[in-house]
Amino acid sequence: MSQPQTPAARTREADVVVVGAGPAGLMAARTLAKEGQRVVVLEARDRVGGRTWSDTIDGAFLEIGGQWISPDQTELLGLVDELGKETFQRYREGENVYVAPDGTRTVYAGADFPVSPGTLAEVERLTAILDALAAELGAEQPWAHPKARGLDTVSFHHWLRGQSADEEACNLVGLFIAGGMLTKPAHAFSALQAVLMAASAGSFSNLLDEDFILDRRVVGGMQSVSEAMAAELGDAVVLGAPVRTLEWEGSEGGIGSVTATADGGTAGRVTVTARRAILAVPPTLYSRISYVPALPRRQHQLHQHLSMGLVIKVHAVYDRPFWREAKLSGTCFGADQLVQEVYDNTNHGDSRGTLVGFVSDEKADAVFRLSPEERRAAILASIAHYLGDDALTPEVYYESDWGSEEWTRGAYAASFDLGGLSRYGADQRTPVGPIHWACSDLAAEGYQHVDGALRMGRRAAEEAIEALSPAL
Repeated sequence: MSQPQTPAARTREADVVVVGAGPAGLMAARTLAKEGQRVVVLEARDRVGGRTWSDTIDGAFLEIGGQWISPDQTELLGLVDELGKETFQRYREGENVYVAPDGTRTVYAGADFPVSPGTLAEVERLTAILDALAAELGAEQPWAHPKARGLDTVSFHHWLRGQSADEEACNLVGLFIAGGMLTKPAHAFSALQAVLMAASAGSFSNLLDEDFILDRRVVGGMQSVSEAMAAELGDAVVLGAPVRTLEWEGSEGGIGSVTATADGGTAGRVTVTARRAILAVPPTLYSRISYVPALPRRQHQLHQHLSMGLVIKVHAVYDRPFWREAKLSGTCFGADQLVQEVYDNTNHGDSRGTLVGFVSDEKADAVFRLSPEERRAAILASIAHYLGDDALTPEVYYESDWGSEEWTRGAYAASFDLGGLSRYGADQRTPVGPIHWACSDLAAEGYQHVDGALRMGRRAAEEAIEALSPAL
């Protein structure tokens, strides 16, 4: 019996080699190509899109990865318009549901949570403090502010309780950064990291406003944005090509050179020689590459202080959006519940109804210890507590588990441990020789979002073009 043949080794030349074909890498490559630079994109997966991924599961179209656009995400909105794509608003008609710490379910209208006047006042006071800090420190260089170290050496959990004795208010405010964004327990990251998260969205008030932060989606799915960019680049994008080695040289101010070798993937061995490299992958994957010579000590230390969060994105598809019959929006919150957030995620033009819910950090740890059947039952029971027993019997049920993805290892993005942002923040975007960095994890505006990935991709490309300009 004949053995399968390994594809022949291929060698390509480029001005810039981009590692990663997610939104950041593809925007970098697109920007470079428009400026006449030769570019090759090496992607480990057999698809483009990175942490955006749309697929049909059991006959239902699901956005497995990132999907929403907020009104301030102008980089993404501009690209969507340029590519000729349409968007649609998330369904939000009707009343919302809140489940209190004691399990009491309340249906409510308006922006204010149905909590006691004292708790509501504390939520508003904490929001005002965070809004002021976000405006004062900003998203571009929060680590440079005189308050940075003080905020970075206390956990967000303990900082909140230093501001307020109202536990329900602290948990509600914590939900929108810990569970909703960083997907880590609030005791695992600093108050400075929380301020960056708020500043990157324009304010903490914006993070509290689900109609702002989760405003609209792309018809056909967010991954289609990456697919359209990749189509423009043609055979410059190589799939199934995980980069194993990056050889580099070049002093500060020099053009430098790099050789990227992708080995062992479905594309076979691919070697790209270039003058610059852009690493457009999450920081948790930097160590999957061997660097020759090794990266400087500062980078080794920095990368060890960044880690991914953990969240299960749950999709439940029903024969109809039954919650609308009860004049409910499908929007649900409960900081102490297993599923802390639920939203109507029905697709454009679909007669069926889709709910999406999120199980974050330690709650995700707990349900991953269960069997798949037990986990499904527990998650659906949590959703049913918000929306009724019809939620128990979806036609399609699917869990997005990005923590199991070899080329991601968590969600939604990486953040620093206590003290890490003030210690290393200034160095995380600084090129090393001919190597540039680009991903949503390093963004200022749009941090952790597709918009931030696009901004970082463009920024890294412009850095590379400037570095290459003496040779033009």
